[in-house]
Amino acid sequence: MAYRKLFIAVAAAAALGVAGGVMAQTAGQKALVDAAKAEGKVGEQADGYLGIRTSVEPDTRAAVEAVNSGRRQVYSRGAAEAGTTVEVAATRMFETQLLPRISSGQWYRNAQGQWVQK
Repeated sequence: MAYRKLFIAVAAAAALGVAGGVMAQTAGQKALVDAAKAEGKVGEQADGYLGIRTSVEPDTRAAVEAVNSGRRQVYSRGAAEAGTTVEVAATRMFETQLLPRISSGQWYRNAQGQWVQK
C-alpha cells in the first residue's frame, strides 16, 4: 500500500513538472544545467539529485543547488503523502522519471556511485 501511495505521489510530482526542480529554477538556471549535462559536467544521480562530475563555474554550481533544493521539497511532500522517507521517494523518482529521460551521451551516477555514460 505504501509503495502504491509513493508511486502516485511521484507520478503527481512528475505530472506537475517538478521532477527536474522546475519550481526552484529560472530559465537561465535551467539553461546552465542543460548545457552542463550536455558537456558531461553534471548528471543525474541514483539518489534523485543532480551531481557535479567535473569542475563547473560558480553560476552552474548555484543552478544545480537550486534544482536540488526544489527536488528536495518535492520529495519531502511525496514522502509525507506516501508515509515513507525522503530518500525512498527520491530514489523512486530517479528510477521511474529521471533515468528514462537521460539523453544518449549524458552521464548519470548509479546506485554503486559510479558515473556511467548512457
